[in-house]
Amino acid sequence: METKHIIMILGIVLLTIAPLVMHYGKGEDDGYFGGADGAAEEAIVEKNPDYEPWFSPIWEPPSGEIESLLFVLQAAIGAIIIGYFIGYYTGKRELTSH
Repeated sequence: METKHIIMILGIVLLTIAPLVMHYGKGEDDGYFGGADGAAEEAIVEKNPDYEPWFSPIWEPPSGEIESLLFVLQAAIGAIIIGYFIGYYTGKRELTSH
């Protein structure tokens, strides 16, 4: 393996682990790992304490784990579709160029 590949792998590992190490022991309460929905709700309530949502979900997952699972499943399906089309058009272009 070339040196540049090892450096890239180490860089990826560092970029992956650094945020987790820097904020070890802190939870969602500090706002670092919280979602955008929670931050938006806090901002709205802060600006207008009397605000009441005009829409409620049709179905709400029974737990946070199920919600995370559905989110990850949605991301995986999207990645598979995007990867398929990138591979399809790359292969098509290679076949037509030869």
